[in-house]
Amino acid sequence: MINATYSESVSGDIVQGWLEVFRRQKAFAEHAFDQLDDSGFFASPGDGLNSVAVIAQHLAGNLKSRWSDFLSSDGEKDWRDRDAEFNPPKPSAEGRAALMREWEQAWRCLFEALESLSPADIDKEVTIRGVSHAVHAAVARQLDHYGFHIGQINVIARMHVGSDKWKWFTIAPGGTKAFNEAIRKRRS
Repeated sequence: MINATYSESVSGDIVQGWLEVFRRQKAFAEHAFDQLDDSGFFASPGDGLNSVAVIAQHLAGNLKSRWSDFLSSDGEKDWRDRDAEFNPPKPSAEGRAALMREWEQAWRCLFEALESLSPADIDKEVTIRGVSHAVHAAVARQLDHYGFHIGQINVIARMHVGSDKWKWFTIAPGGTKAFNEAIRKRRS
């Protein structure tokens, strides 16, 4: 158990750190979405592989389930149909818009849940599929899960867009030296 004084002094920083990482993950996925036309958004990269749309649909379902009533109910809600999340949505501009509304609503669940945490909540226990997790462990579990799928989204999107047209969210290949030099100059 973390002592109360220490917990109160760092818990806000911990939650802010989590929020920063989750916001970056969301932005990283949306950066990929923005580079895809509807055809690329709904296209599977191969047999047995999920499209960006399917992965986004799965993430939206997971986000809503895990973060709704985060501290008071199991993260795997009875109303969730995880298997249906992997059914390809009908390719259309309207279908994509509806999925993006679900995406936004799902991320709002996460942000509202994290922003509502108090210092005392950091040491609480939550359940996911009946298994008890400390709040910090449950958050780490979701960071891992979302990072995995958002990486998939970016790889699939880059395959569709092509390396020559891809706009980098991170440092582009060959750009590390210039990036690091710019950082050094700003610091001096």
